[in-house]
Amino acid sequence: MKLVVGVDEAGRGPLAGPVAVGVVVCANDFDVLSTFPGLNDSKKLSEKKREALFLLLQEEIRKGTVRAVVQLVSAEKIDEGGISPAIANAVATGIQKMLSDQVDAKVYLDGSLRAPEGYEQETIIGGDGSIPVIMLASIAAKVTRDRYMKVQAKEYPRYGFEKNKGYGTEAHLKALREHGLCAIHRRTFIHID
Repeated sequence: MKLVVGVDEAGRGPLAGPVAVGVVVCANDFDVLSTFPGLNDSKKLSEKKREALFLLLQEEIRKGTVRAVVQLVSAEKIDEGGISPAIANAVATGIQKMLSDQVDAKVYLDGSLRAPEGYEQETIIGGDGSIPVIMLASIAAKVTRDRYMKVQAKEYPRYGFEKNKGYGTEAHLKALREHGLCAIHRRTFIHID
């Protein structure tokens, strides 16, 4: 049975928190769109809709029809090696966790992402809006990362992470100017006068 794999990332651009890479695996003949009604690019969906789809994903994982993993790479690691290597490493780790070398699978990746050598793969610009298994990976990555940032908001309440998820909103930048950086800020991303 051929498997299809979707890969997408969330959180490339924020000033704080990890980057998340979602990897989702299902059978080639699994009907993703009818199992996940309203599925789309996570950026085009409301938080409520993303959460509902994420709960459906967890249900399908329990049933064994879908497998998924989300790799989080910390701000510290991003600062050490840069965002692109951090994402590439998370993509490789996630795919290797989900697939053995012998398995018959095709990996679909969004945007500019690449799987390690040796995997049948296709990178699709805008894949998170056109390839259902990538859309699912996009939901897994985004919801996991957003939930993480809400937990961090309790730890670091001054920055509004529950609202901005670490992105450089005006309120976040104001908090940075007033309070400086916290432990989960990406130091290499922040340039404040």
